[in-house]
Amino acid sequence: MLASQKKTIMKTFLTLLFAVTACMLNAQTQSHKKSPPVLEASPSSVGISEDRLKWIDAMLEKSVADGEIPGAVALIARNGKIIYHKAFGIADVEKGRAQQRDDIFRIASQTKAITSTAVMMLWEEGKFQLDDPISKYIPEFKNPQVLQSFRYADTGFTARPANKEITIRHLLTHTSGIGYGVIDGDERMKLIYEKAGTTDLFTTKDVSIGDVVKKLAKLPLHHDPGEKFTYSMGLDVLGYFVEVISGVPFDQFLRERLFDPLGMDDTWFYLPNDKAERLVAIQHKEKGKWANYPITFYDTDYPIKGARTFFSGGAGLSSTAKDYAIFLQMYLNGGELNGVRILSRTTIASMMANQTGNLFGDGDQYYGLAFGVLSPQGVAKGGLGSEGTFVWGGYFNTQYFADPKEHVIGIIMKQTQGSTGDQTAWKFRQLVGTLMDD
Repeated sequence: MLASQKKTIMKTFLTLLFAVTACMLNAQTQSHKKSPPVLEASPSSVGISEDRLKWIDAMLEKSVADGEIPGAVALIARNGKIIYHKAFGIADVEKGRAQQRDDIFRIASQTKAITSTAVMMLWEEGKFQLDDPISKYIPEFKNPQVLQSFRYADTGFTARPANKEITIRHLLTHTSGIGYGVIDGDERMKLIYEKAGTTDLFTTKDVSIGDVVKKLAKLPLHHDPGEKFTYSMGLDVLGYFVEVISGVPFDQFLRERLFDPLGMDDTWFYLPNDKAERLVAIQHKEKGKWANYPITFYDTDYPIKGARTFFSGGAGLSSTAKDYAIFLQMYLNGGELNGVRILSRTTIASMMANQTGNLFGDGDQYYGLAFGVLSPQGVAKGGLGSEGTFVWGGYFNTQYFADPKEHVIGIIMKQTQGSTGDQTAWKFRQLVGTLMDD
């Protein structure tokens, strides 16, 4: 064999070896613990009252009949088994399509917990520390500034240096001081973000999360990092951070490292063509009747058309009730599902701990590293779950909770905008808490 041929063969071998090694390093680890996949079972098999489940049927049927919601998909799981999974009402009023159990919903801010999970997966690999400044990895965030004065006439502003750098922990806990553009509670910030051309939430335009985050880094903060809880685009910053640390696009990271290992086949930033028909229309009230929501500051069809290049870590994903139940069950299992370990139970314990002191809410909940978490004070109020129940929701009217003491998951998915008198979120959560029959 010629020396040149030997050299080529050796080079090919080393390339393959490197690729295999890289795949092994990036694969999620197998676990000695092997919780079963999330499958359906009878309510009585996991200590749930079948008679009381009928109360939920009646509540949701009445909510549809009364015009509070056009439709919904509700799911309840206990001990890793789905014991209730039903669809109600209409998924698309213009098409006259009835709601189906496997319909796909824009989950908006429910994306945040998934992004936080990706961050913590990389943290477990020793890639960074939570109190590292984000500027160590995204240099544009060096020397942040805090808004001081603002001129409405020309949207000009002055700013002062922040008293500290923004850390990864600040971004995870919404204490960075970054705002949220078009849905920001501060009108000044809305105008500043609009002028800067940041892309909030979702889009069909040809922009990347990296481009948006670098624009965001140049804008003033609401306050010094760590001093207040301000709901923000911090998770979008972390979506780009995942790209920087992992070296792969954010959507690819989630697909290969989280969604495929867990079997979350219906969770996407942009839906494959064969899933597009299952997307639920966003609906609102027009003259007392349901109608599909028009294009406003975003195109409602963003998950199925457009450039498909913006992977919003704070609000971009679409999913099903079952897929999100799988994600939450992994957390209830201490980071493992079906023999695949996504996170360590010790990491999850830190994520569920109070990371914001008394900065979040009225004491009924505190904020961890991915969720709002129910406090003893919240338990005492009733109807919210056991201590440690973790929760959140999404802009288009989706909600979830997971109770680690009762091993119960509740998910209710709707797609509405505007005020409709919808009371299903609190009613569903309260009723689920009364189902235990063991």
